Amino acid sequence: MRYTSLKLIFCLLTSNLFVFSQSNAQNAFDEKHIEVSLRMIGHEVLLNSGDSISRVLPILKENDHYRLQFESEFEFSPDNLVAIVDRVVKETNLALRYIVEVEQCETNETVYSFEMGNFGKSDIIPCANRRQPKSCYSLLFTLLSQTETDSAIATPINNSLNKSNTGLKYSLIAVLALLIVIGLFFIWKRKNKSTRNVHLISLGAYYFDKRNSELIIEQQRIELTSKEADLLLLLYDAANTAVERGVILNRVWGDEGDYIGRTLDVFISKLRKKLEFDSKVKIVNIRGIGYKLVLDV
Repeated sequence: MRYTSLKLIFCLLTSNLFVFSQSNAQNAFDEKHIEVSLRMIGHEVLLNSGDSISRVLPILKENDHYRLQFESEFEFSPDNLVAIVDRVVKETNLALRYIVEVEQCETNETVYSFEMGNFGKSDIIPCANRRQPKSCYSLLFTLLSQTETDSAIATPINNSLNKSNTGLKYSLIAVLALLIVIGLFFIWKRKNKSTRNVHLISLGAYYFDKRNSELIIEQQRIELTSKEADLLLLLYDAANTAVERGVILNRVWGDEGDYIGRTLDVFISKLRKKLEFDSKVKIVNIRGIGYKLVLDV
């Protein structure tokens, strides 16, 4: 029953982890789409300034912003910049609402910025018609919403909640992974125990390892000869029942002809010595019959 439950838990955890991995894969796809769209904007900005050679540098993600950098200096007209960005954003379905800030590379000063959304354009810094001189600039993009639903509810509080949800998601993934490892450990332990019990026989505080001819008690291993192991196994199979002397001699020594009358008594004495650590396990002499392995159960 427990093994079946562990298998069920393992399947559920694996399926949840798969769902999370699929979500992460979708997020990775979205990031690639954003990067491609922003690079398109960068190329259009350079072309508009008359530069068809310079490269757009790799996009950097800084918290909830994306930084678009350029290899060379350029000049721009704010109105043209707004038009270029708005056109590419709509063509690529990048976002419904966003903020663009233009920073001067050396001073990190914001020389121009604007916000776009369903309500149209909003200039945060005036002088939209003043052409900015040739210099090193970087464009900082903040995507406020990427769907109609996001646009309706997008607020700073929502953004904070989204960050919290992202952190919670990764925490859940870590917990699920840990639970899967624990589940696998218990499954392995159960299988290992089942395999071990095939070869181990419980004798009170001892374990009798019939494959390796050993008695195990706590951390101690006591070696048995092959005859001692055969004798103990025979007595165990008939535990708490007397086994006739003739039966023991025939089963353990057979037709070998190398035993005499006292041989069995010597082996019984040796086994008693090796089983002395547990008083509940005894080999007793049944007068006129043979021997009996007594186990208190």
